[in-house]
Amino acid sequence: MLLRNSLNGLRRHQHSSDMLLCRAFSTNEKLFDKILIANRGEIACRVMKTAQRLGIQTVAIYSEPDAKSVHVKMADEAYCVGPAASAKSYLNIPRIMEVIKESGAQAVHPGYGFLSENYLFAEELEKNNVAFIGPGSYAITAMGDKIESKEVAKKAGVNVIPGDLTVLKTEEEILAVANKVGYPVMIKASAGGGGKGMRIAWNDEEAKTGFRLSTEEAKASFGDDRVFVEKYIEEPRHIEIQLIADSHGNVCALPERECSIQRRNQKVLEEAPSVLLDPETRRAMQDQACALASAVNYKSAGTVEFLCDKHKNFYFLEMNTRLQVEHPVTELVTGVDLVEQMIRVAAGYKLPDNYLQGPLPFKGWAHEARVYAEDPVRGFLPSTGRLISYQEPSVEEVPSVRCDSGITQGSEISMFYDPMISKLCTYRETREEALDDLGIALDSYIIHGVRHNISFLRDCIRAERFRSGKITTNYIAEEYPDGFTGVKLNSDETQVLAAITATAIAQRQEQVSQISGQVEEPVLPEKIFCKIGEKVYAVEADEEGLRVSDAESNEVLKTVTFEDFDWTVDTVKIDANIDGTQHVVQIIDRTPAGYKMQYLGAIEDIQIFTSDKEYEYSKYMLPKPEIDSSKWLLSPMPGALISVAVEVGQEVYPGQELAVVEAMKMQNVLAAEKKGVVKAILENPGATLAVDQEILEFE
Repeated sequence: MLLRNSLNGLRRHQHSSDMLLCRAFSTNEKLFDKILIANRGEIACRVMKTAQRLGIQTVAIYSEPDAKSVHVKMADEAYCVGPAASAKSYLNIPRIMEVIKESGAQAVHPGYGFLSENYLFAEELEKNNVAFIGPGSYAITAMGDKIESKEVAKKAGVNVIPGDLTVLKTEEEILAVANKVGYPVMIKASAGGGGKGMRIAWNDEEAKTGFRLSTEEAKASFGDDRVFVEKYIEEPRHIEIQLIADSHGNVCALPERECSIQRRNQKVLEEAPSVLLDPETRRAMQDQACALASAVNYKSAGTVEFLCDKHKNFYFLEMNTRLQVEHPVTELVTGVDLVEQMIRVAAGYKLPDNYLQGPLPFKGWAHEARVYAEDPVRGFLPSTGRLISYQEPSVEEVPSVRCDSGITQGSEISMFYDPMISKLCTYRETREEALDDLGIALDSYIIHGVRHNISFLRDCIRAERFRSGKITTNYIAEEYPDGFTGVKLNSDETQVLAAITATAIAQRQEQVSQISGQVEEPVLPEKIFCKIGEKVYAVEADEEGLRVSDAESNEVLKTVTFEDFDWTVDTVKIDANIDGTQHVVQIIDRTPAGYKMQYLGAIEDIQIFTSDKEYEYSKYMLPKPEIDSSKWLLSPMPGALISVAVEVGQEVYPGQELAVVEAMKMQNVLAAEKKGVVKAILENPGATLAVDQEILEFE
């Protein structure tokens, strides 16, 4: 029986649904005629969507490299504010003020990052009678400084982490305080945020290294190198409370978000609500968050972050006086449009009455995955380039999906800004359903042209530990102690991939056979061999479906029956339904011997043989020689060479620091992988490096 016969009658049924956020105010309210969004990318587009829905005109600002960006095209007006460097464009307050006056914008939404927590910008807007869609300058100042914020929190009756809030300036001071507090400790930049300027130290040596790196990162990112030390909470969970407050003294607490899955203190996966909290703990955290907001006369959206231990003890971490990156999961479980409420509050309106009757209720479960242009196999190093092919998962494919992005096919991911591609969210009645949908959404996401972290995200959410909810902020370090080396499929998953691949090959062969004018009549394969890793599977059709066998022993391993198989020949995505379960496979590329396929996050080079003879001949092919690059220290990312820690002729040992490369304001230590002697230093500090550029040569 031909493989193509197994395709008969297969059709895919698609569904769609609208995921609308609730309007919680009278349509007769007078808001603003025009607002300027002092940001770029995803968050600028997110703010514009709500503004446009409310009938408000939008003004975009952009740097020279961003001239053709999506947020520029989406706005009613757009103005260039300077060159690529953030300090000369998105942080250029004088130029942005000029644009505000020129455009006639009545209010400014800062998004997150850049000027969102800059009290000088807020004060400048106030002087010019322009509304800041955010909190007042006092709240920004008090909560923006990690030392002062903890003092305010203490006075407001909020639980704080034990530590020493003294500003530390020398290695001697850091060691004295670290030993006083007791290891492990967290070294933190006072003006920090986004995971920058933070290091965990377990001993004196790590404290000295952490002090140096934290101060350098803090100075580069915030222009403020002050650091302090606090106790590191072991087995911590990062849980935060979303607030919205108005200028009439009202504060509303929304349900929590769990953001424990982090890498280098930067969030990777978020969800709402948290599996840890019970109603009593949730209410206690909400009450303390509201007390802190009231203590600084807070207005607008804000988030109070806590660290929770396994016993549900919680401690104040910091307050973010802006809209959080992960705000969509809160919107999905509450139906509240946080951007809309920020605009209303800035226009002077009270919160809706139903917000003032205690913490808002929530329904269902939402997950968010941050999709980044980075290479998880190479230590999550940033990836730059142009998006050759880009397609976000749609509601037709995954009805519960929401994708917040600011890019499109052809967009450039540059080294100048954050490498985020999008925030991919799903929402369902239960955590498990939302997770299943997130998996399908990740599998359906097409991104070609830059490396990305989808494989890593997929691996995280399918792990039993993650699905059980037994997570901490140490999850990634504990689950990937040697780094991420790619998704490993089990035998059953590999057999399914072989069946799907073979079916696609058969379908393609059938189409080719229908081309007229061929010299010889094509022969359609009765059996297709798929080599995945070191294993070869023979796939052929029988009365029950597709039979997957071990090519060497002929042992039947699995029978696969497709209920649906949706694929247009030579397109990227294959959507198959096997026994009621959806499977999405992507054809990443054609190779000389077959195809590179993506399935469940795994990237597999699959060799294809369409006859017994072809498979037998393949056994005598010589393996491709491997190139040894260990003779050099290569830059794993585009960036700036900050320092070289060795000299010519110096002997180095595994783990020893060799150089520091800065990319996107994060400093990355490059360490020796094996023992050796430095033969030559090929680049000096200050050099701009490309990916795989040689820095050192070893003997």
